[in-house]
Amino acid sequence: MYVERIRTIRPAHTYSIVAVDKNRGEIGAAVQSHWFSVGSTVPWAEAGVGAVATQSFVNPSFGPQGVELLKQGLSPEQVVDRLVASDAGREMRQLAVIDRHGRAFAFTGRRCVPEAGHRIGEGYSVQANLMENAEVWPAMARAFEQTAGPLAERMIEALAAAQACGGDLRGKQSAALLIVRGESSGEIWKDRVVDLRIEDHEEPVQELKRLLGVFRAYEHMNRGDEALEADDKEQALREYGDALKLYPDSQEIRFWCGVSLANTGQLEQALPIFAEVFRAHLGWRTLTERIYNLGLLEVDQQGYNRIVSIGGVGEGE
Repeated sequence: MYVERIRTIRPAHTYSIVAVDKNRGEIGAAVQSHWFSVGSTVPWAEAGVGAVATQSFVNPSFGPQGVELLKQGLSPEQVVDRLVASDAGREMRQLAVIDRHGRAFAFTGRRCVPEAGHRIGEGYSVQANLMENAEVWPAMARAFEQTAGPLAERMIEALAAAQACGGDLRGKQSAALLIVRGESSGEIWKDRVVDLRIEDHEEPVQELKRLLGVFRAYEHMNRGDEALEADDKEQALREYGDALKLYPDSQEIRFWCGVSLANTGQLEQALPIFAEVFRAHLGWRTLTERIYNLGLLEVDQQGYNRIVSIGGVGEGE
């Protein structure tokens, strides 16, 4: 019995948010804790269903069970009541549930380590335990309500607000962000919109924010790849260019911008980009050769020779 208890209960003292953006059609959960890999146990979400955050002396089963009960048609309040009633350790638990319609309900047990509490608002619930002060979850609520933009960015601002006014009494270690679609398509790879985890970091919320920016850049990259597949070279160039604006330090993005420029007849603008990425890593030169042979780099032989000869590598040096 003791071994089973250790295996299923982890002290994920933390602050989190579950929320829905009905206008954008998204459901999400975000969390930060001074505990390794908090994203593996606290946040749960399923497209077209809702989201769950289970924390404090966490009962991980509340996550999948909560999602399943929502699928069966129970309201968030009914889900919380049923799960809490079934658990002998309920007074050490903190649980929040939101459905796809934005209805939320939460529970904070009497034995959660102070400061602990939650706040339910329109389309969200914020909750925290073992906080430095009792201002943490109200600050999260204000930040979420006052921030515009996509759900992911608003949720990260809520986490940042928690940390700014004290956060976890023990400090910082891990964070996670999970966003799914408000309506299920039946295709999991499309329905999971954002899934980011910071397992162990000195500034997990800031790192999560940075990675979300990289993620947004790669959304453009993905659309650029799709345009390239469809032989829409102008659209590919626009998407890769937008990606580069968001993540200017990425050699990957810079390379494909160069390819798109070359493919749209702008070889002179592309050459400095190829020179830079070739100097950064010789593998880009090899990739250039391979995509040229596949017809993905659409230049004539003279143009190709100019590309692979620059940067002090390749032919013609």
